Amino acid sequence: MTQHQRHNKAITWFKTSSHAMNAALVACAMLGSSAAWAVDPSVKQLRVGYQKASVNLVIAQQQKLLEQEFPNAKISWNEFPGGPQILEALAVGSIDICATGDTPPVYAQAGNKPLHYFAYETAKPLSSAILVQHNSKITKLSQLKGKRVGVHRGSSSHYLLVQAVRKAGLQWTDIQPIWLSPADARAAFQKGAIDAWAIWDPYYAAAQVEDKARVLSSGKGLSPNYTFYLASENLIKKHPQALKGIIKQVNVADKWVQRHKTETAKIFAQSTGLTPIISQTFIQRRPNPSGAAPLTKKVIADQQELANRFSELKIIPKSINIQQAVWAGK
Repeated sequence: MTQHQRHNKAITWFKTSSHAMNAALVACAMLGSSAAWAVDPSVKQLRVGYQKASVNLVIAQQQKLLEQEFPNAKISWNEFPGGPQILEALAVGSIDICATGDTPPVYAQAGNKPLHYFAYETAKPLSSAILVQHNSKITKLSQLKGKRVGVHRGSSSHYLLVQAVRKAGLQWTDIQPIWLSPADARAAFQKGAIDAWAIWDPYYAAAQVEDKARVLSSGKGLSPNYTFYLASENLIKKHPQALKGIIKQVNVADKWVQRHKTETAKIFAQSTGLTPIISQTFIQRRPNPSGAAPLTKKVIADQQELANRFSELKIIPKSINIQQAVWAGK
């Protein structure tokens, strides 16, 4: 190669490299602009409350999505057995955000507990059910009259049972609700100490697969069974922009779940101790998509209907206005 050829090659390399560097700088600038919109660098701590059914949060934890969204924050994950316990933790300031079913926030708001709905997931009525033993003589909801029904007080299944009793033409006083946590209820169900069990996934899937439980009714036509994301008063006031970043990462998690259901089931089997087939049953029941979005008028109306029903039955001590607890998104 002549000196002239070497000179031309050097010039070509420099121009190519310059273009590449400029492109990289533009890309970095664009990324920085996007990140600045979503990431709140002032968030120093984010304590998350979740339960076994919180698929998107479990995957967000496993893939460190919130850590990516809030690089300056210490993210802590706190598992609870159910929504009522999660909302109690939110009320006393132990967590900053959480995901629960539809009923716990109604109980909390009626108890004057501070909370703010900021997102919801698509309704999933097929992910909860009223179960009976495989050899039970109960074949329709009206036959629950006088029967012992296990249910977690203040949970989404509490509302499911209320609606099922109503659909059957019964009064709430016609059944014997037995207030049990999911683990205790399953033990009672296996022993025959309760006649039926109102429950949600993945406990529902476990009873189906391992106990051969029969579905008396799913939530279809009874309860939309929304999952709600709620935030503390402190987070809403100090870091409202952070909520958009949380919603974004929940949706990143959901898209991954929908594309990797088998792998998601394996992750759940490992993290919860459930068998892969139970995890698969539970994951397959979720709607596609099951991402998060700010509450719509219909969702608020559905939640208000739940609150009104509980107020009518004196399950909660007073009437409440759901809209008052919904984040305005500012």
